[in-house]
Amino acid sequence: MTCGVGYRVWLLGLLGVALIAQGQDAASLAARHAELSERLADSPFHQPLYLESRQSGKRLHGEVYAELAYPYLQLSPVLQDLGQWCDLLILHLNVKGCQPRTGSVGPGLTLHVGKKQEQPLATAYPFSFDYRVQASPNFLQVSFHAAQGPLDTGDYRILVEAMPLDGGRSFLHLSYAYDYGLQARMAMRAYLASGGRDKVGFSIVGQSSSGLPIYQGDIRGIIERNAMRYYLAIEAYMGSLSAPSASRIDKRLEAWQSAVERYPRQLHELERSTYLRMKQREIRRQQALNATVSAP
Repeated sequence: MTCGVGYRVWLLGLLGVALIAQGQDAASLAARHAELSERLADSPFHQPLYLESRQSGKRLHGEVYAELAYPYLQLSPVLQDLGQWCDLLILHLNVKGCQPRTGSVGPGLTLHVGKKQEQPLATAYPFSFDYRVQASPNFLQVSFHAAQGPLDTGDYRILVEAMPLDGGRSFLHLSYAYDYGLQARMAMRAYLASGGRDKVGFSIVGQSSSGLPIYQGDIRGIIERNAMRYYLAIEAYMGSLSAPSASRIDKRLEAWQSAVERYPRQLHELERSTYLRMKQREIRRQQALNATVSAP
């Protein structure tokens, strides 16, 4: 993505740039799993995954529900660890760096979001997210909140919930939302009329005269693409944990790139070699910065 309108829209799309609707409790999440059982079993993604988006006034929402082939006792500690969140989020091509935050202001993280090309960290946009967690043997809720973002956007919220399923599996809910104003609306519409005019999301909203599916476009398409990217980051990260520690970074990078290429119309942006080279450098930079910050 070049600088200008397209770059600003990628910032607005962060996770799409933030995630959360309303939190649920364990009973509500279990009820939602039961409600979606048929859609998860017959998912067009060829895995038990359901994705939806909506726009209400000046707020955008995205939701992903998925069954993961990892036990809750393995998934829950990963999602509670800020350091592992940073290792996970850096897989997204637009995340340039991530630093955990501790201290008197409370836990959180700073997420730098920028172009799909390499760039100095100082030129990426820094989101400051507060962090909250509720954990029990049967339910996990992790939430992040950032009050402000680029242009006239705000109230960024990230929510991830999980619960155990039978057979050593977990049910995951990833939700995101943010408010946007006139400047952001104009930037997104300009992007969708130019560099993003051929971009689509995943929801099927109709059928062409030849019988082919018509996919969600417009602003909600941006949200859906980023929802899928971050879900695939969680999936790739979890899959890498079974590898020897020395090879985990390469394994998760390869897995994320392979996963996005399953959906080339929606998610293809970079060639594999370009993505891997860029991310390896960004990860080394992130590791060096975090080591400096944590040094006594």
